[in-house]
Amino acid sequence: MELVAGCYEQVLFGFAVHLEPKASGDHEQTWTPVADFTHHAHTASLSAVAVSSRFVVTGSKDETIHIYDMKKKIDHGALVHHNGTITCLKFHGNRHLISGAEDGLICVWDAKKWECLKSIKAHKGHVTFLSIHPSGKLALSVGTDKTLRTWNLVEGRSAFIKNIKQNAHIVEWSPRGEKYVVVILNKIDVYQLGTASVSGTITNERRVSSVTFLSESVLAVAGDEEVVRFFDCDSLMCLSEFKAHENRVKDMFSFETPEHHLIVTASSDGFIKMWKLKEDKGVSPSLLCEVNTNARLTCLGVWLDRVTDTKESLLPAVEPPPVSKQEQSKRNKKESGHEVQEEERQLKPDTKNCGLTGDSNKPTKGSSLVSTKKRKTVEMLEKKKRKKKKI
Repeated sequence: MELVAGCYEQVLFGFAVHLEPKASGDHEQTWTPVADFTHHAHTASLSAVAVSSRFVVTGSKDETIHIYDMKKKIDHGALVHHNGTITCLKFHGNRHLISGAEDGLICVWDAKKWECLKSIKAHKGHVTFLSIHPSGKLALSVGTDKTLRTWNLVEGRSAFIKNIKQNAHIVEWSPRGEKYVVVILNKIDVYQLGTASVSGTITNERRVSSVTFLSESVLAVAGDEEVVRFFDCDSLMCLSEFKAHENRVKDMFSFETPEHHLIVTASSDGFIKMWKLKEDKGVSPSLLCEVNTNARLTCLGVWLDRVTDTKESLLPAVEPPPVSKQEQSKRNKKESGHEVQEEERQLKPDTKNCGLTGDSNKPTKGSSLVSTKKRKTVEMLEKKKRKKKKI
């Protein structure tokens, strides 16, 4: 298990968590975070991080996505399709990565070949956040154009656009995909998938910076304060709260192992902390370990060495309701190979949108991996050109 966190200081930190027996006859274990790596690939502050079973990807204000191979502990290259700060990164399984940025684009990447499969102009303003349905067939995004958009990922097109009164900065599906939350400042609107309407609103004391579902009905909320709160999405009541840090909590990540249900928090105070959740969410979690990075943390992830260490979601995914009888008949033809062919068509790189060429030796913007050294050299040459023009 490895805690990974990005910061304003342009560094990605990695801390391996070791489990050791506390004492003979004691059932409790000691959780010890040990510094494993620091990765300085970006030229600006880190803004997003996502984790698969093999890779950690980071997004930055330098407009690039960097890939770090956790098995080999090496830089795997950079993706340079976006023209704006990378605002969100999400893996679905180990095969696909979805990115959103301030250029208004949402990009779907093949996480094996690292090719851009689809590039969608998603919002008129920035893409501020996105979330993938547990089935992998739908995604939600919010942006600075005051819209909440639903995406059909099978066909790579917009499915529904909802106008909202203000710009939302977070959207998140529940583990089963039966509901989702949309965050605007300190308000959290709870939507039901079946009706696509708000069933209630949770109000936090401060602006919300991060949310994570602990179960289908319990939501952990962190804001511009030291406290983390657990809310019931049905009753909208606060179940419990606890002081997690000395400064505002920037990001959270919750996951399950066979023995424990855990939540990790990262704060502007520089600390990453791991907490053990109780079965009764009305009881505050207990601190397992903490580590001080001495940096202003911005984003957080947890890499698990074995896929079996965690569940893809806490509960079985609920399929989105079928669109039509034709769609249902397509699903019924799965055994005949129709769906496999459809998936293969979907996975072909979108050459029109991504600028792919037949010459694999000349990677164009967004086509494939670009080495860190080459990217930095190009940036230096561009700066020199700009200086000459000014003179």
